Amino acid sequence: MSKPVVAIPADIREIEGNVWQATPNQYVRAAVKGADVTVFLVPALDADNDFDGILDRVDGLLVSGSRTNVHPSLYGKEATDAEGPYDRARDATSLPLIKRALERGIPLLAICRGIQELNVVLGGTLANEIQEQPGMWDHRKPDTPELDVAYGIRQKVIVKEGSCLAGVVGTGEIQVNSLHRQAISDMAPRLAVEAVAEDGTIEAVSVIGAKAFAVGVQWHPEYWVGSDQPSNKLFAAFGEAVRDYAAARQGMARQTAAE
Repeated sequence: MSKPVVAIPADIREIEGNVWQATPNQYVRAAVKGADVTVFLVPALDADNDFDGILDRVDGLLVSGSRTNVHPSLYGKEATDAEGPYDRARDATSLPLIKRALERGIPLLAICRGIQELNVVLGGTLANEIQEQPGMWDHRKPDTPELDVAYGIRQKVIVKEGSCLAGVVGTGEIQVNSLHRQAISDMAPRLAVEAVAEDGTIEAVSVIGAKAFAVGVQWHPEYWVGSDQPSNKLFAAFGEAVRDYAAARQGMARQTAAE
């Protein structure tokens, strides 16, 4: 039996003068190993993506982190170099995919840039350079070439009792690897806080009234899938939701064919 398919929106990268459609391998590996799915990379295009055509062919949406940030014009602010770098093709691809996935009840897991995109899609705003705000910690990625150190699990977040995330990883404190200089500022009305850092930074959200699994986390569970229990549990829960959606979709197709 074939595995369900999860879409991951790509980023634009320029390498030696060539423009590439790319996504970090850690997301692909986590989806394949942690959620037990097949992965389909969606090209980042300024226009011409058929979003419903793409979503007709997949059973889930995994929105990855990125070096780039959501363009401030998309949440009502003026763009400056301070909020960059930007990837307008990624914005033009992932934001509509998130919107339509939520409308169609397709399972969604949004990570790092992804949680910020989710907030913007639903009407929220973002804060830049949060480490410069009074009382806020420095959540940025350490300046080291060693990825295991850069993505090291070293920050505590508190998972809210009764939340969707609590049903996956448990209530209370867990250790994560949150690496970011932007964060949710004004939270979208349709989002519920699932977890916060000790300085109050929103670290996880869920979509209120979602038709399926719809969770965003600011940290990077994809990096430690296979060795970290909360990361394993989050991807396993996403994979279970994807399989449920795939089974329901196949059941509807069989019913339609029999009519």
